[in-house]
Amino acid sequence: MGPTRLSTLVVAALAAAAVAWLLISLFYGEFPDLPWLPPATIAALAVLEGYAAIDTRLRIERRPGRDPVDPLTVARYVVLAKASSLAAAIFAGFYAGFDAWLLVERTRAAVDDVPAATAGLVASLGLVVAALLLERACRVPKRPDDERENTDRDA
Repeated sequence: MGPTRLSTLVVAALAAAAVAWLLISLFYGEFPDLPWLPPATIAALAVLEGYAAIDTRLRIERRPGRDPVDPLTVARYVVLAKASSLAAAIFAGFYAGFDAWLLVERTRAAVDDVPAATAGLVASLGLVVAALLLERACRVPKRPDDERENTDRDA
């Protein structure tokens, strides 16, 4: 399993933005106001994954006062990070498409939905960043012996 590609996240976000724009242009007005619970939930997940990234990095580096990290926990964090980065990219694309359409549409209902859509976009982007940081934190650090072996092979 390799690291998450940024291009994969961008393509997912663009596809979700296109679908959101299409759906909102066809069905806007038939739905209630945009709720605040999803952006709040996504923001909470971003905070939790950001904390897990910092804690995991410190535990992998075996900083003083930190217990060693369980390898199975790290594997679970990697799976969580990969899944949530893709899901957050899709949510970010959806909220971006929704936000773009709302900014073009100047009805009272659209203006009222802009803050919730913008909050959803910001929270989703925060979750993408936190998930990528968590994935990066789960990498095994290189030891000085590994670097010396790589230079010996290159010569």
